[in-house]
Amino acid sequence: MNAETVVVTVYTKPSCPQCRMTYLALDKKGIRYESVDVTTSPAALEYITEELGYSQAPVVVVDDENHWSGFRPDKIDQVAAALAAAGH
Repeated sequence: MNAETVVVTVYTKPSCPQCRMTYLALDKKGIRYESVDVTTSPAALEYITEELGYSQAPVVVVDDENHWSGFRPDKIDQVAAALAAAGH
């Protein structure tokens, strides 16, 4: 993984404290992310609820195998460690 090209997607909603905490933790670790507001994107809402099975924001998607819901600093640490191990 290249830290410059890795983009984590954070599915979010307005006024979400756990979403803000997730952004701060990603920023602190230097992990690039894209934010998608599920209240303005029906396709994104359907993806996280129907395909991934989540009902709580944020939903963080690293790849098809690595995703979670809620503020999970442990998971963010794992992503940062994987990037560091890959030399990025």
